[in-house]
Amino acid sequence: MKKALILLSGGLDSATVAAIAINQGFSLHAVSFSYGQKHRKELEHANLIKDYFKINSAQIISLQAEIFSSSSLIGNKEIAKNRDLANNEIPNTYVPARNIIFLSYALALAESFNICDIFIGVNAVDYSGYPECRPEFIQNFTAMANSGTKLGQSHKIKIHTPLINLTKAEIIKIGRELNLDYSITHSCYDPINDYSCGACDACLLRLKGFKENNLQDPIKYA
Repeated sequence: MKKALILLSGGLDSATVAAIAINQGFSLHAVSFSYGQKHRKELEHANLIKDYFKINSAQIISLQAEIFSSSSLIGNKEIAKNRDLANNEIPNTYVPARNIIFLSYALALAESFNICDIFIGVNAVDYSGYPECRPEFIQNFTAMANSGTKLGQSHKIKIHTPLINLTKAEIIKIGRELNLDYSITHSCYDPINDYSCGACDACLLRLKGFKENNLQDPIKYA
């Protein structure tokens, strides 16, 4: 069976990517990140997703929150709510260089495990204007990965981004076709106990995607 490494956040997108990768015949090693995020609850859901897909090879990497301190996902800054999703201005939930750092860790782990395939749930359609979710970033990172690693000298490293050109509604449709139970996922940036806020960008995009599929989101909202 082919091996792949997946960046697993516990959210709707990464769970869908896991379903896609497994459907393509990959055996997954999952990597999640703890970086002082307010929505640390996502790590609990990453574990639920691992159990759901029977992913036995997994780890959580801890990073210092200080390196991301300008983001409202860290510390006491107020998270933007009820934004106009058509506005691609980069919001205060942007985490400095997050996917660059996450993918760099993933790349090192993949090379250590002799894995050439890395899956990540970035999306450039229904997204919050984050620059590291765009195709050109993935293309540039892939070129760097192949030119700057020992593994890349003898094999082709591929960053798989199956959701990058899909809307949230299209992502949910694919997940349902793969029988994915979205009740095990968590998207909210500012959860209130076991409830999602329903007003942050992640919640708005998620709710919009379910509505466009004429489906009820199975998670709980405040």
